[in-house]
Amino acid sequence: MPRWPDLPPPNTLLPFEATVRHASMTAAAQELHVTHGAVSRQIQNLERALGVTLFERGARTLRPTPEARQLAAVVRDALDQIDAAAGQVSRRGAGGPLTLSCEPTLLMRWLIPRLPDLTASVPDVTVLLSAGGGPVSFDRGGVDVAIRRDDFPVPPEVSRTLLFAERIGPVCRPDLAASVERLPLLHTRTRPGAWEDWRRAAGDASEAGARDGGAGAGEQTFEHFYLTLQAAAAGVGVAIGPYALVRDDLERGQLAAPFGFRPDGTSYYLLGPRPPERDERVARLLGWLRDRTDGLDAGDVTRAEPRPRRATRSG
Repeated sequence: MPRWPDLPPPNTLLPFEATVRHASMTAAAQELHVTHGAVSRQIQNLERALGVTLFERGARTLRPTPEARQLAAVVRDALDQIDAAAGQVSRRGAGGPLTLSCEPTLLMRWLIPRLPDLTASVPDVTVLLSAGGGPVSFDRGGVDVAIRRDDFPVPPEVSRTLLFAERIGPVCRPDLAASVERLPLLHTRTRPGAWEDWRRAAGDASEAGARDGGAGAGEQTFEHFYLTLQAAAAGVGVAIGPYALVRDDLERGQLAAPFGFRPDGTSYYLLGPRPPERDERVARLLGWLRDRTDGLDAGDVTRAEPRPRRATRSG
C-alpha cells in the first residue's frame, strides 16, 4: 500500500508544473523532451486523480485555474528542494566544475584578466569558461550559469542576480582626446545602436561635440565590440566604450574618455536555472563577482581622463 495514498501520481507533476508555468502544453512538451500528447495525457490523469479541472481550455488558449496555480506553486517549491538536496549529495554540489558562459567582449577584456585572482580567491571552485551571448539553454547547453546584459527577454523561471549597471561613453587614444570631435566614428555590428544609446544618455547640449561630431570624418564598422575598442586604442577613431570593458585601458593610459560615462539603462546579471544559494559553487562565484564589480556602476562619472601608467590591478 502506498505510504501516501492521497498523493497525486508523481509522474504527472512535472508535466503539470511546466504546463502551468508556460500556460502551454506545447512549450511544456518541448522543455521535457516529450510529445504534446504525452503531456496532455498526464494532465488528464492528474485531473482524474484530483477530481477537479485544472485548466480552462479555449480554441487557442490554455488558462490555469486558481487551484492549478496554487498546486503548481507547491510542486515547484518541492522540486526546488529536491534539486537542492540532490545537488548537495552529487558531484554538482560537491566540487565538480562550474561552467560559466559570458558575453565574449566582457569575457576577453574583463573576466580573463582576473582569472588568477578568481583562482586565488575561490580555489575550491573550478570554473570552465564559455563565450556566448543572448538567451541561454541551461537544460541543453551544458551551462551552469551565465553573465548577460539584459537586452533580451529572460524567461520567468530563470534566476537573475544583478551584478552592475552598464555605463557607456566615447573613448579614443589619449593623444587624440583633444580633437575627438574630428575623429571617425567606430561602430559595432553586435551593438549597432551604441552611438544612439550614448546620444540618448548624454542628452545635454554641452556634449553636442561628442554626440554629433566626427561623422564628417568618416565611419567604420567592426564585427565585434572588442575589435572596435582595439581600433579606438590604435587611433583609428572614437568608439562607444562600456566602462566595465575599458576601465583597465583607462588605468593603463591606453584609452581616454573625454566625456565620461553615463548609464544607458541596461545592466549585467548572473543568470542560472536556480537561485545562487542553492549551489555552493555558484554562491562563492557570485560573492567574488560582486566584490570585483563593486564600483563599476557607482556614481555618475561625467569625465574620465587617462591616469598615469602604473601596475594593472589583478581584480
